[in-house]
Parts: sequence; structure tokens; C-alpha cells
Amino acid sequence: MPRRASTLARRERRFAYALLMPAVVTVFALIAWPMYLIVSISFREGKSLNFAALGQRPFGLGNYASVLTDSATWHSAWVSFAYTFGTIVPAFGIGLGTALLLNRVFPWRRWLRSLMLLPWAVPGVMVSIVFLWLFDASFGVVNYALRSLGLIAVDVAWYTNESTALIAVIVPTIWKAYPFFTLTLLAALQSIPADLYEAAGVDGASARQRFANITWPGIRGPAVLALILNGLWAFREFDIIFAATGGGPAKATETLGIRAYNEAFGYFYMGRAAVIGVLMLAIAFVFVLVARRELRKEFF
Repeated sequence: MPRRASTLARRERRFAYALLMPAVVTVFALIAWPMYLIVSISFREGKSLNFAALGQRPFGLGNYASVLTDSATWHSAWVSFAYTFGTIVPAFGIGLGTALLLNRVFPWRRWLRSLMLLPWAVPGVMVSIVFLWLFDASFGVVNYALRSLGLIAVDVAWYTNESTALIAVIVPTIWKAYPFFTLTLLAALQSIPADLYEAAGVDGASARQRFANITWPGIRGPAVLALILNGLWAFREFDIIFAATGGGPAKATETLGIRAYNEAFGYFYMGRAAVIGVLMLAIAFVFVLVARRELRKEFF
């Protein structure tokens, strides 16, 4: 009898592995194989725009030495971090505020929920075009509003000024990113039992106490996950920045993603571009490892 049970268990394991094989093959094809190609290309030195001939280029660590010792690389890394945190923190705050608002009962709430989510569906290039008009130095509505409020005396050339270009690409990214936070946090808010708020109201808890002891513990897990996902998306953002500034002026908005593109298709150094891709992958991996403890505490 034990022998028969052992045979049945082995068959069940084989059957389970057989069911998993399509997923394993898909993951390998979509993730592992492209990553292998990126790492392989990163060791190929010299210029080349011919992908078929990249395997014939000299093999070595020259690309890593030139990229990692280049101050422009670390400038791009700093821009990437500034862009990521400058986007995620305000987007999370706006998303949390709109989620708390939409969780209340008021007329036209369903229509407003749909309108709030529209920016998330707009392509990044179109977002850049719209905000290029809004931030235009001559007739943009942003300069007009700031002049009307007395905050500026002369028009600001947002996208051509080194000190303001990064802000000008962060703002449209916030506009596009906050609906994801709204959707995630609103779903989490609706899962909190209303009885908890009623009991807190009977006990005389203030709005701040209700948020700190009921709302935030109830949405903390989804909030952490949304922050991690949006952080990774913002870190590798390309289309909004490239369509607006192309990384300029004077590399003020050149993130690592923009720099990788310029190395590959501007200077034809595919190996260097791949090294920057590996660097971005390593930074993202470290970020996930740091957040892993919080994720395990919330979900596992």
C-alpha cells in the first residue's frame, strides 16, 4: 500500500510539472532569453547597428569600464532617481486623496470615477504633446496662470531651461500615473468594513485617528504594491520624456532609459546601451530586494 501511494504521488508530481511547462517555456521565451541577449550584447565592444553581426564584435569588459567610469552615466542615474521620486510621491498623494473622495457617497460619483481614470489610458506621447502646449513659453496656459497669480513676472521657457525642464516632464507623468493609485487604493478602501468606522465614531475618534488606525492599515498592503510597481514603471519611463525633450536641454532630463537609447541609436554603441540596460536591471533588482521585506509582511 505505501508503495502504491508513492507511485501515485510521483505521477501527480509529473502531471503537475507537465501542466507548469507551458508557463515555464513562456517565461523563458519572454523574459529569460531577452535578458540573456542583453547581457551578451553588453560584452560586445565597438560600434555596430547590425544586430546579426553583433556576435562577431570583440568580447570584453570595455563597455562596462567606459560606461561605469563615465560621469554622464551617474548624472543620468541621478536624473532617473529624481524623476522617479518626483513622480511617485505626488502621484501617490493625489491618488490617495482622490480615492478617499471617490469612496464617499455623492451625486455623479460613478461618472467622476470614470473621468478620473482616463489619464491612465492616454498614450505617453499624446500626454507630452498636450503638456508641451500647456507649458509653452509664449502662449502656454501655465505661464498665464502663474502671471495672473503674481508668482512670475516673465514667461518661463519650461522645456528649454535646465532648471525647469525636469519639472516640466515630471508634471505630465504625475498626471498620467495618479489614476493607477486611485484605482488601487479605492478598491482597498471599499474592502474595509463600514462597521469599523461606525464603532470608531461611537468611541469619539477624530478623522485623523480613523485614518491612522483603520484606513491606513486597511490599504497599506495595496499601497505598498502600487508604490513598487509605479516606481519601477517611472524608473524606466521613456516616451513622455523623449517626446518632450529628448533628454535635453544639456542632458537635464536624460534618464538612464534615454541615455541607453542615445547610445544605441544616436552613437550606434549597442554594447554600451546594453550595459546601461544591465545597470537599470541591477538597480531595479536592488529596489525590489529592499521592498521585499515589506511585501512579505503584507502579503505572505
